[in-house]
Amino acid sequence: MTKTKREIIIKGFDPLALLGVHDENLKVLREHFNAQISARGERLIIEGPFEVVEQIQHVLNELIHLIPRREQLDPTDVRTVINMESEVNEKMYSGPDDAIILFTHKGIIKPRTAGQEAYYRASLENDITFVTGPAGTGKTYQAVAVAVAALKNHEISRIVLTRPAVEAGERLGFLPGDMKEKIDPYLAPLYDAMRSMVAPEKFKAYLEQHVVEIVPLAFMRGRTLDNAYLILDEAQNTTDLQMKMFLTRIGVNSKAIITGDITQIDLPNNQRSGLCTAIDILKNIEGIAICTLDTADVVRHPLVKKIIDAYSGR
Repeated sequence: MTKTKREIIIKGFDPLALLGVHDENLKVLREHFNAQISARGERLIIEGPFEVVEQIQHVLNELIHLIPRREQLDPTDVRTVINMESEVNEKMYSGPDDAIILFTHKGIIKPRTAGQEAYYRASLENDITFVTGPAGTGKTYQAVAVAVAALKNHEISRIVLTRPAVEAGERLGFLPGDMKEKIDPYLAPLYDAMRSMVAPEKFKAYLEQHVVEIVPLAFMRGRTLDNAYLILDEAQNTTDLQMKMFLTRIGVNSKAIITGDITQIDLPNNQRSGLCTAIDILKNIEGIAICTLDTADVVRHPLVKKIIDAYSGR
C-alpha cells in the first residue's frame, strides 16, 4: 500500500488545546490508526497509507472545530470524533478515481455517495444544474468545489456565489452594522465552504481582485456574467421573479449550479418557491440537469440522517 506524508499547519489557537497534555491526544490517534504523527511547533506531520492519512485529517479537522467550544480537548473527545468518523466512513462511497473533484491544501475532495457522484457528473455535462436535497448532503460544498476546480483549470475566470437573505426581510434595518455586516451572516456558509478549499492568503487575494464574489441575490440584478461559475444557494427561498432574474444573468462560457432544500421553504405568505417552479418548467431542456439527493447522501454526523428521517415520518 502506497504511503504518503502530509504536513498540517495549526494556527489561531494554542497547539496544546489540540495535542493534549504530553501529547496524549496524539497518542490516541497514533494507536487507533497505527500511523506516525509528530508535532513540531505549529506543524503536524502525518505519515501512513494514503487512505489512513485522509481519515486522520478528517478527524483533526473535526477536533479543530471543537476547540472554540471546549478550549482544551482530551482523549475522550478524540475517541468520540474517531467513532463518529468511522461510522460515516463505513458507509462512504468509493467511487472511481476520475471522480476526484479537487485537490486542496487540506486533501482531496470527491463525491462521498453515489448520489453525489451523479450530481458531480451532471455538473460536468450540463451548463445549468439544479440539485435538491436535505441538510448535510453536500449540495453547497460540492458546488463550490466544482467551481473552484473550474477556476484552477482556467475553464472560467471568476466565481460568483449568492443566496437570498429571506430571513432578514423587513428586519434587516434593525440589525447592527453597515450593509456588509448585516448581510454577511446569511452568506457565512458560502464563505466557510470556500475557506475550506482555498488557502487563506489566496482566498483573500481572490476577494480583493473580484475573482471570487460572495453577494446577496438582490445584488445580481442587471448584471451579465461571462466566463463565470455562478452558484445560487438556498434557492428554495427565491421567488419566481428572483429565480428568472438569476438564470438570465448567465453569460457566454458560464455555468451555474442551483442548490436548495424544498422541505425548508421560508418564503412569507405561503409563496411558491422559485426553485420548484424552475424545476417544473425547465426539466426537459437540453443542457439543464435536475439532481435529487436524499438521506442516503447525508455525510454529516450520523444523527443528522436519523433526525431528517424522524421529521419526514411525522
